[in-house]
Amino acid sequence: MKQLLTEMQQTNIGKVLLNEPLSAYTTWKIGGPADVLVIPHNKEQLMSVVRLLHKNGMSWTNLGRGSNLLVSDKGIRGVVIQLGEGFNYVQFQGSLVHAGASHSFIKLSVLAAKEGLTGLEFAGGIPGSVGGAVYMNAGALGSDVSRIFKSAELVLDTGELVNHNLERMAFSYRHSVLHKQQGIVVSATFELKEGVRGEIASCMASNKERRLRTQPLQLASAGSVFRNPPNDYAARLIEEAGLKGLRTGGAEVSTQHANFIVNTGQATAEDVLTLMATIRSTIKDRYGIDLVPEVLVVGER
Repeated sequence: MKQLLTEMQQTNIGKVLLNEPLSAYTTWKIGGPADVLVIPHNKEQLMSVVRLLHKNGMSWTNLGRGSNLLVSDKGIRGVVIQLGEGFNYVQFQGSLVHAGASHSFIKLSVLAAKEGLTGLEFAGGIPGSVGGAVYMNAGALGSDVSRIFKSAELVLDTGELVNHNLERMAFSYRHSVLHKQQGIVVSATFELKEGVRGEIASCMASNKERRLRTQPLQLASAGSVFRNPPNDYAARLIEEAGLKGLRTGGAEVSTQHANFIVNTGQATAEDVLTLMATIRSTIKDRYGIDLVPEVLVVGER
């Protein structure tokens, strides 16, 4: 690691932070330190740091905007990468929208609506970045990224820059090729359709009102914790099993939305993991259904 740090200091790769607590970088406000946190500010710096890590055989983790992610209390060994402000941009070109990977997916949906473009309304309540949305094939309200995706620019774990079309991304439910092939989304292009601004705005407002009514948006969380099983909803199963309000330490199954686990103030990753295990075992015993986590659990246990 000492040799690697020396090479990092001699290479233009952006900001480098040592033993950086990750709780400040996750929407759950949970997580121990990263040995090294690197924040590249542009594509060239990202390629340089990934090439450097590949050459040294060093593992790395992509933090994104820290949503849909549970970082362990001991933190993450090796190097963590979070894309900087240079990846936070949007460009509209007719019905196409080009967005940097660190741009907010929610803000992207709002900007598209203002342009009179339809297709991104489902994204209005999905926290996280454009890159994370592509990685997870994020979706809601009967739609997902694959329905509007055209292409994405990626940096592979070798540092190579590539472009993937819809077919190469191999999207499925909350899944993409990046679950099998490590890489980082640099930017994405989505193909939308011209719509009626008033209708789009009305749809967005209705969706927002529903989220405010049904989701604990005022508390730290990572959104939906479990994937919906086929032909059912995880929230329905958890609520029917009487688990709303169940609490371990500072973590609680939301009383508003049963598929959210919220940080009431001082929750640890172990608190969340304990609740997740209890939920899974209860649903398995009662319904014979294996709930699959939607959040990614990373770090040293």
